[in-house]
Amino acid sequence: MRLPDPPLLVVTDRRQARTSLAEIVGQVCAAGCRWISIREKDLPAAEQIALAQSLLPIAQRFGARLTLHGDARIAKAAGADGAHLPAGGGDPRAARAILGDDALVGISVHHVGEAAALDPRLIDYAIAGPVHETVSKPGYGPALGVGGFAAIVRASPVRVMAIGGIEPEVVADLLGAGAAGVAVMGSVMRAADPALEIGELLQAIADAKPHPLAR
Repeated sequence: MRLPDPPLLVVTDRRQARTSLAEIVGQVCAAGCRWISIREKDLPAAEQIALAQSLLPIAQRFGARLTLHGDARIAKAAGADGAHLPAGGGDPRAARAILGDDALVGISVHHVGEAAALDPRLIDYAIAGPVHETVSKPGYGPALGVGGFAAIVRASPVRVMAIGGIEPEVVADLLGAGAAGVAVMGSVMRAADPALEIGELLQAIADAKPHPLAR
């Protein structure tokens, strides 16, 4: 399964958002982002489904893919393009069975052992982090650093996205370390101008030379 292009994932957090998620999703998609994942796991399933269904037409208007962090059954009910499973939590085999071969199925990893155990027949990508300390989740870590992230890339049989403290100036180092792309949450949710934030990240991705392990 090909990952969305460009390789930039925006993860939602309505509690940090300066405006409505619909407005932010519209702005970031207009700026060139083609991958959004809804991460509102504290909401009841029915509300997650309703939120996803309200954002899906916005994403589709720009040819973007919309996935959901959490339960694959909720993603399926919402008509999302896939699901992102928690580290040590979700069941990749069950998620793939629920969502089908055409869905994007990803999972979070925090160390080499988790990455090495991934099954590429079931998982399309992993997200590893936090690479750097992050305002969104202070104390969540420890931070991997670029070296720790690179070790996860080497161990993983699937492509690995980087998350945690992602700013434009660190993108080149992460892609050079083998990242298939980068994922951001709080920096975009809190931004006064989400489109500008996305534009700077996309420019950094375009300017960087990807590592062969990024596949």
